[in-house]
Amino acid sequence: MKPIVLCGPTASGKTDLALQLARQTGGLIISADSRQVYKQLTIGTAKPQGSYQNGLYTVDGVPYLLVDFLDVTDTFNAGAFCARVRQIQAQYPTRPLIFAGGTGMYLHAYFVGMDDLPKSTPQSRAQLLTLQAKYGKEGLHALLAQKDPASAAQIPPGNIQRTMRALELYLLTGKPASQLKSGNFFNLPNPDKSHWVYLDWEKDLLNARIAARTEQIFDGMTAEAQQLLAQGFTPDTPALKTLGYPQAVAFLNNALSRAQAVAEVALKTRQYAKRQRTWFNRYTGAQRITLTHPHDFNVKKITQAILACVTH
Repeated sequence: MKPIVLCGPTASGKTDLALQLARQTGGLIISADSRQVYKQLTIGTAKPQGSYQNGLYTVDGVPYLLVDFLDVTDTFNAGAFCARVRQIQAQYPTRPLIFAGGTGMYLHAYFVGMDDLPKSTPQSRAQLLTLQAKYGKEGLHALLAQKDPASAAQIPPGNIQRTMRALELYLLTGKPASQLKSGNFFNLPNPDKSHWVYLDWEKDLLNARIAARTEQIFDGMTAEAQQLLAQGFTPDTPALKTLGYPQAVAFLNNALSRAQAVAEVALKTRQYAKRQRTWFNRYTGAQRITLTHPHDFNVKKITQAILACVTH
């Protein structure tokens, strides 16, 4: 069976659906979540509760790979994700694979391909921060339009991250980012090699799920942040930059009330979900599961619909 790729915004139910699919197919789940990789972040990253069995992180009897293995001071990226997935495929060549996660760059890199571009350096990041302070968001995009008109035409003026990355590539190489890229960023997955499923929640319903989950996990997230700080880690530790944890730290330091922190985490999560929806909407060949009512999320029925498409 070709790999099944479950994608969609945060809080859309990818984990529950992946577990159901794995049970029915005897498959392995591969997490495509850049933050569930950390060993000491569980509640705040919505990592599924599991334990190690025979060397594999296992959730309710299902192997759930690429979670809970990275030290909080380490970083992870799309290249490392692809390398580990290739190892898993070589180790389990006959097992169905179910990918689940909201880090779209990881999934795209593995199934479509990404260019091997220069990595950030302390010097390039410092230059970018200086430019940002000098020009502001709109000014940075105007500067990019001067240096790399082709990239500026493809990047919305409000997308500060992509704008800064394109400028950084110019700073690192002296060449426009548009000349360094092969175009894989804009390609689509080969439908013969993977089956993509997009969980498309109605916006207000998704926001309600985000609000409920934020309230549910905030105290646990705060306890995890407190434990890391007590162990001597600083707020600049890579793991503690994960969405929500800076607000937990601010709450611990009495810089935010609990209500303020929860509201800020929910807002930032909604903003992240919006970016994810924009990213995943590009995959026009994905099987779209439209969810306009809470009862629409029936994992057994959705699993049946997915398997009907994969096996026929």
